[in-house]
Amino acid sequence: MDIPLTDNQTAIVLTELAAEKLSAIMEQKGVKETHALRVFVRGGGCGGMQYGMTFDDRIQETDVVVEQHGLRIVVDPTSLFYIQGSVIDYIDNLMGGGFHIENPNAVSTCGCGSSFRTAQSHAGAPAGGGQACGC
Repeated sequence: MDIPLTDNQTAIVLTELAAEKLSAIMEQKGVKETHALRVFVRGGGCGGMQYGMTFDDRIQETDVVVEQHGLRIVVDPTSLFYIQGSVIDYIDNLMGGGFHIENPNAVSTCGCGSSFRTAQSHAGAPAGGGQACGC
């Protein structure tokens, strides 16, 4: 699966606010200097695919590594296929705060924004992954 990227910085974008929040969390956990933010996609959720984020100190040779705002973001090639060009932001509103991924490849999303479907992920399948939304 070839992913045409002319610049790794366009693979995924981290907003300044999201970077501030992540940096604070990583400092609190004592992993800021040793770990990167791994962003990944896995099957599941009511939209068919689900976003995931974790701190990881094992960077694979095939991972795309993006450095922004003093943080490293890593994405495996399969996940990048579905989330290339996405923006990770931090939203703080009356309903609570949290990280939000704005994915230009998503053709439908779950009401809570944690799962999605792309044209490539379920071509010909009905919207939704057959599971109830946990929103």
